[in-house]
Amino acid sequence: MKITQKPSLKHLQNENLFLRNTNKNLQKELLKFKNQNALIQQKYEDIKQQLEWFQRQLFGKKSERILSPSNEEQLYFEGMKPQEEQLEETQTIKEHKRKKQKRNGKYKISLPDDLPIKTYLLDLPEEEKICPITKKPLIKIGEEISDKLAYIHGSYYIKRFIRPKYSNKEQIFTSEMPDSILPKCKADESFLSDILVKKFADHLPLYRISEIFQREHIFIHRKLLSQWVVKIGTNLYPLYKEMLKQTLSSGCIFMDEIPVKMLQPIKCKHSYIWSVSNHKYKIYRFKEDRKHQNVQDILGNYQGILHSDKYAAYENLSLEKGIIWCPCWAHIRRKFFEINTDPPIKKWILQKIRYLFMLERIALSRDENQRLKIRQEIEASIIDEIIEKVKEKLSEPNLLPKASLTKALRYLYNLSPHLKNYINYSDARLDNNTAERAVRPFAIGRKNWLFLGSQNGGKAASVIMSLVQTCRSLGINPREYLEDIMRKIMSHNSQKLYELLPDRWKQKYFG
Repeated sequence: MKITQKPSLKHLQNENLFLRNTNKNLQKELLKFKNQNALIQQKYEDIKQQLEWFQRQLFGKKSERILSPSNEEQLYFEGMKPQEEQLEETQTIKEHKRKKQKRNGKYKISLPDDLPIKTYLLDLPEEEKICPITKKPLIKIGEEISDKLAYIHGSYYIKRFIRPKYSNKEQIFTSEMPDSILPKCKADESFLSDILVKKFADHLPLYRISEIFQREHIFIHRKLLSQWVVKIGTNLYPLYKEMLKQTLSSGCIFMDEIPVKMLQPIKCKHSYIWSVSNHKYKIYRFKEDRKHQNVQDILGNYQGILHSDKYAAYENLSLEKGIIWCPCWAHIRRKFFEINTDPPIKKWILQKIRYLFMLERIALSRDENQRLKIRQEIEASIIDEIIEKVKEKLSEPNLLPKASLTKALRYLYNLSPHLKNYINYSDARLDNNTAERAVRPFAIGRKNWLFLGSQNGGKAASVIMSLVQTCRSLGINPREYLEDIMRKIMSHNSQKLYELLPDRWKQKYFG
């Protein structure tokens, strides 16, 4: 008979301790796997949301959107796929250099012979037809004829200036040509304004404008068109500078920036167009990069209300004395709208923001006092409710740090000290859509002309685009405005350039 010995108390204690340690280790391993699973789940959700976003961009409601096929077979109907083409034999060609065409730095204009001609006689006054020395009448010895290509109501013609020449056998006297923004240019201001409107209002690249002229048998090299545009932008810069001064002195501006490509020898460089707008003017500034210093360079010593998105360059200005920063609620709404899941907090916040925009539409239709009353008595309490709700939600431990919902909540909460700034100023707005609309012409234009040719081209484009888009926002025909001011600006009093600004011009001619 086998006798089994009972385990001792010490043995049982050691075994119990071993089991407890094993259990602790297993719990640690389980917690580790749970954390890893949560991270994997979070990455999966992020990738899933990115995929859904790209699918919306490709297959969502987009006008004139060309869908990218997932594979080559989607390009063909059934039974219509072409046979694979055989590769042709390649042949090595000896390296050679292309000769550069000699242009002598000039691009001539070729015009059809049947263009109509309007003649303008620019004669000397009768009192100037007397020789200042001999007091005898001057003798007419010929005429000075100058032709300029002009534009009127969809047709082109030649504007011919005839200036009789007189002489006293020692000197030649003739009348002066009218002031022109491009002296000795073969194009009249009416024709130049047509080019500027085609490029900066209709977004046509210069090569396409050149092709339009060719259909009318007018041959102008696009390089010459580019030179004209840059020179016009340079000569209009003083007027542009005055408009920027008036904008910054208004005390309420909207600011945004948009990337555009600038041509480089090897690869196009990303430069930026900065927009500074108010309720009257639209100003654009060309910069080669997106450095924070650019904002300070543009604004200078500006004091007043600044609307913008949450770019750090603008957010830093909120610390400056005299700057009232109003972040954009439309950007906040977009953050929540782009969340692919549908948590209750998302629907609730979007509903509250919708109420804010509805109330703001009512407030903007009232006078200043009633507007401020609606904002301070109704909108302010809604904003406080939103901030408190977001604060409570962020304190919950189950929020994933990198989830799109968490990012949207933090985006809103970080702006909470500034979200109610607009309610105390009647000129302030709930969003930055004024600046968003202002940069849209460059967003459309860069799809057509693709890039800016140089730094000078970028600066000229900023000047002319500012005038053209300001005219459009004020309901002015930019072609008529540009033609008129280009005839006047070279001789206009530099201390009274404000008289040529679009709103003053409109008031003068249209009341």
